[in-house]
Amino acid sequence: MPMTRRELLNISAITLPVALASPLVFSSNLATSMYERGFIIDGLGGPGGLGLEPDSPLSELEIEHVRTSGLTAVHITVGTVGTMASLEAFEKTVRDIARWEKEIDVNDSTLTRIRSVADLKTAKTDGKTGLIYGLQDGVSFEDDLGRLDALHQLGIRVIQPTYNRRNLLGDGCMEPADAGMSRAGIKCMEQLNSLGILVDLSHCGRRTAADGIAASKRPVSFTHTGCYALAEHPRHRTDAELRAVAETGGVSGIFVMPYLAKGKQPTANDVIQHIEHAINVAGEDHVSIGTDGNISPMELTQEYIDEFVKNIQKRARLGIAAPFETETGYLFANDLNTPRRFETLAQLLMDRGHSETRVAKLLGLNLMRLFGDTWQD
Repeated sequence: MPMTRRELLNISAITLPVALASPLVFSSNLATSMYERGFIIDGLGGPGGLGLEPDSPLSELEIEHVRTSGLTAVHITVGTVGTMASLEAFEKTVRDIARWEKEIDVNDSTLTRIRSVADLKTAKTDGKTGLIYGLQDGVSFEDDLGRLDALHQLGIRVIQPTYNRRNLLGDGCMEPADAGMSRAGIKCMEQLNSLGILVDLSHCGRRTAADGIAASKRPVSFTHTGCYALAEHPRHRTDAELRAVAETGGVSGIFVMPYLAKGKQPTANDVIQHIEHAINVAGEDHVSIGTDGNISPMELTQEYIDEFVKNIQKRARLGIAAPFETETGYLFANDLNTPRRFETLAQLLMDRGHSETRVAKLLGLNLMRLFGDTWQD
């Protein structure tokens, strides 16, 4: 069965207490104040990270990490990616949503559900972290676009038409033919716009992404990506693509992945270089952060290393891996290995001369605007 990103991330051994790596700097009063006042949104990520089983309930420590993070909201992936029966994928998505709905109910003092911008504002006021459900592959509805209505009703607010491989909607970024979006894919764009679901083109092939940008009547996004100009990789976006998304009013989020460093474990400096390049190309109103990681910090135990190698090899066998998925390119940055990694990034950016206003946009306000422009309450 195809493996989700969550399954790849959730391979750290349970070793308590987790030793947090020291961030590069201590936050100043200004950075901390701005962080605590502002809307802090991870464009892709999620609670958890310590459990060996991908669908295990969140532990008390993982919930504590969510509280510590100060995140207003996080876009989490539900469902599966890769080639499988469409109805089976739909059923898995429904089960995943039910699982997260239970987590919210069990941990309602910390977690809340997000369906609208109003919900984001309430989450901030209440000091909770909201969960935004999203799909990273259209396989669950590729043969029946009518399922999109049900998915929206169940809380899905972000959808990628394709993952790395081809489906009936279009080509993913790892398809050599790069054939673009199908008629069904174009029709999908129309329905996503009509329902008020954000179009995410992060894993789409070049032509598929271009077709999606052209077809969408609302702003679109690359919720988690890097800059191709700094590291040539099919998951990264060219300057022309970053500008094209900005011209729709959309936002491109920089992730914390080894692709930024051409297969090596990324650092905070790698992340900031890609953020700054994206700002120079697309403008400060069109850049965000989508870590593509878990809120809980990771511990590099031997057990983690062994499981990581197994999962990298599994993704390669399934044909859903991308270049630079190496056995030592761990999916976190040592100097951002803390639940408050966004605060550390805020301080580092301000130390480099970025204004408080700009940093506030990068940490959440740009995504707030994007959601307001695409969702329907």
